[in-house]
Amino acid sequence: MDLFSKKRKIKIETTKKDSFSGWLKCTHCSELIHANELTQNLHCCPKCDYHYRLSGPQRVELLADKDTFVEHFNEYRPADPLNFVDTEPYSERIVKAQAKTGRHDAAMVGVCKMNGRTVALGVLDFSFMGGSMGSVVGEKLCLLIELAIKEEYPLILVSASGGARMQESILSLMQMAKTSAALAKLNESSIPYISVLTNPTTGGVTASFATLGDIIIAEPDALIGFAGPRVVEQTTREKLPPNAQKSEFLLEKGMIDCIVNRHDLKDKLSLVLTFLTGNARIGVKQSEPMPEKLNKILEISGKKAASGMR
Repeated sequence: MDLFSKKRKIKIETTKKDSFSGWLKCTHCSELIHANELTQNLHCCPKCDYHYRLSGPQRVELLADKDTFVEHFNEYRPADPLNFVDTEPYSERIVKAQAKTGRHDAAMVGVCKMNGRTVALGVLDFSFMGGSMGSVVGEKLCLLIELAIKEEYPLILVSASGGARMQESILSLMQMAKTSAALAKLNESSIPYISVLTNPTTGGVTASFATLGDIIIAEPDALIGFAGPRVVEQTTREKLPPNAQKSEFLLEKGMIDCIVNRHDLKDKLSLVLTFLTGNARIGVKQSEPMPEKLNKILEISGKKAASGMR
C-alpha cells in the first residue's frame, strides 16, 4: 500500500479564538511590545517610554499605598435634566459608559496613604466619556476639597479629560467656577494642592482646577491645552510650533512646574508634600515665601520654577 496515496488532513488555525496574540504595536514608536511587558512597566512602552493612559483604579493603585484607599462620595449618580440627544440620548450614553468601566461617573475620589502620609486623592478616568466633567464630577471634587479643608489633608488631583461634558451644557460649565471657588477656600486654609496633568488634559478641566495647583506636575509627552491643536490651527489659521501643547513645550513656557516619569511620580509627590507640610500643622502659614520654597523643591527635582510662578 502506498503510504502517500491518502493525504493526511491537517487542521490549520487561521486566527486565534480570541483574535489577540498578546503583541501590540506602540502607537508612538511603532515597535512591537507584548501586553504583559507593557503592564509590568506601568503601561509605559519599554522601547520609547511612551506613557499610555491609566484607568481610575489603575491610577489609584499607582499612587496609593496598598489597601489604604477609601473611596468617598460614591453615592452620586449622573442625571439627564436637559433630556439631551445628539446621535443618541445622553441617558443611554451614561448607561453604556457605566457598563464599560464599572464606574458611576468619571471621577474617583477618596482618602489614602501615600508613602505613609494621609492625602485626599482624586482622579479622572478618561475611559468614562473621555473623563469629561459633568455635575457629578464637579460635586465630588468639591466635596473632596471640603473634606481636605476640614481634616487638613493635602490635596492631589490627577486629570485626564477632554473637558466639560457637552451633554450637560451650562450645568457642566458651572463646575469650572464651582471647583475654582472651592480651591480658593483651600488656598485660604494654607493647605497644599498638587495638580497632576496626564494625557490628555484639555477643555474646561484645563481652564479650571487642573491649572490652579500650588505645584503643577505633568507626565511626559502629555497633551495639555484648552482646545486641541487642530481646532487652534483652524481658528487662528496659523501653524502651531512643533510639539505645541505638549508637556515639554509647556514646561519651557512656564505653564507647568516639572515633568515626572510615571515610575517616579509617587516618590516625587511624597517629596513635594514633605516640603509643603513640614510644619506641625498643615494649616500653619509657611515661614518661607511660597515661590522660594517651590524653587527649592523643583531644584531637587532637577527643574527650576518659572519666575512668575503662582
